[in-house]
Amino acid sequence: MRTYLVTGGAGFIGSNYIHYMFKKYGDEIRIINVDALTYAGNPANLKDIENRDNYTFIKADITDRAAIEKIFAENDIDRVVHFAAESHVDRSIEDPEIFVRTNVLGTQIMLNCAKKAWENEDGSFKEGKKFLHVSTDEVYGSLSDPEDYFYETTPYDPHSPYSASKASSDFIVKAYMDTYKFPANITNCSNNYGPYQFPEKLIPLMINNALNGRKLPVYGDGKNVRDWLYVEDHAKGIDLVQEKGRLFETYNIGGHNEKQNIEIVNLVIETLLELLPEDDERRKNVGKHLITYVTDRKGHDRRYAIAPDKIRAEIGWEPETMFAEGIKKTIKWYLENEEWMKNVTSGDYMKYYEEMYKDR
Repeated sequence: MRTYLVTGGAGFIGSNYIHYMFKKYGDEIRIINVDALTYAGNPANLKDIENRDNYTFIKADITDRAAIEKIFAENDIDRVVHFAAESHVDRSIEDPEIFVRTNVLGTQIMLNCAKKAWENEDGSFKEGKKFLHVSTDEVYGSLSDPEDYFYETTPYDPHSPYSASKASSDFIVKAYMDTYKFPANITNCSNNYGPYQFPEKLIPLMINNALNGRKLPVYGDGKNVRDWLYVEDHAKGIDLVQEKGRLFETYNIGGHNEKQNIEIVNLVIETLLELLPEDDERRKNVGKHLITYVTDRKGHDRRYAIAPDKIRAEIGWEPETMFAEGIKKTIKWYLENEEWMKNVTSGDYMKYYEEMYKDR
């Protein structure tokens, strides 16, 4: 039985990946999920699989070297899928240090522990071991030409503390691959959306606020463009890179769903009105009158767009979920899981929300 060590598996993308892997492989694999359970890590994301015999949850911080070494010492880990990261740009602007600590130091510790566990005496590595580092398209900076796209060869040009910390972690992984021939891959993905996303991110934030009649804060003129990838499509891509990807290579995973932020907000409003029953009291809350333009984010990149040509040509992956379908699936999930939303929008999140938007 192949054993996967998934870091950050209680977060948005990590929990969706774990669900996908059990759906695909069932009892053929074992998953160990390591998560520090910071504000965005939610054990409820995996409530339906927590009692599986081939699933183990360990609460640990990836910067805790002793804890990570212990996991490798006590388990024969075949694959590492490294999601764990601080990932919200606004938070990185407020507190860059935690991003450097988690994203840079945490990645280096994960690499070193895997290297120590997998390395043979002659410096080669045990057969079948692989480390996959999950990164972001934000490391490439911003596209000014509407005809341009991010490729794996695009020079890095990060503009926020978040993207700089992810770029740094990518370079550390590259250094291990180049220096030690460490068996790894890097994936750089576009904006994900779907179930279990913490509601500081654009789509769940707009869904939750609209349902409750709260303002829908839109940065600047709302015309910043992002490429949107349905989270299960991303999970499929990660699995395929692990199975078919060439070692030491980087693969961009993009959704071919470019949208302006204001388009996303309008689509959320329209889809909510389409899906909410006529007699649902919340319908009266939902409307474009809630849209509120706020002071633009510092260093706000104008456009991201990934060209997933390499992963399509080499591995056969391409996005299956177009945005019109994906946004309906996503909003339906949030409407059917109101208790989940209520639980995560209390405490730290609400304090953060007030701090970030009260003066805008």
